[in-house]
Amino acid sequence: MEVLKPLSDFFNAIENDYRISITHIGIYVALLQFRAGKGFINPIRAYRYEIMDIAKISSPKTYYKCMRELSEYGYIKYESTRKRNQGSTIYFL
Repeated sequence: MEVLKPLSDFFNAIENDYRISITHIGIYVALLQFRAGKGFINPIRAYRYEIMDIAKISSPKTYYKCMRELSEYGYIKYESTRKRNQGSTIYFL
C-alpha cells in the first residue's frame, strides 16, 4: 500500500542505525499519523503538544532532543519556531 510506504522506508532506513531509539520511532510514527490527518502534505506545520500527545511523550526536553536528532540524522528536516502561536515546520525527506 502506498500509504504505508513512508513508514516502511523509515524502518528500512533505521534497520542498522544504532542511534535510533524507541522514542525516535514513536515520534516519527506520530509525525506520519499527524501528516495523514492533514492529507499527506509536505511539509507539515505542527505544535509540539500535538505530536507529543500522539507519541505519548510527556517531556518537552525529550521531544526537542529527538526531533533535533531525527533532523541531524537526515530522516526529517525540522525548523523549530519555539513560538507559542506558530507551529514548527517539519519536512519529510
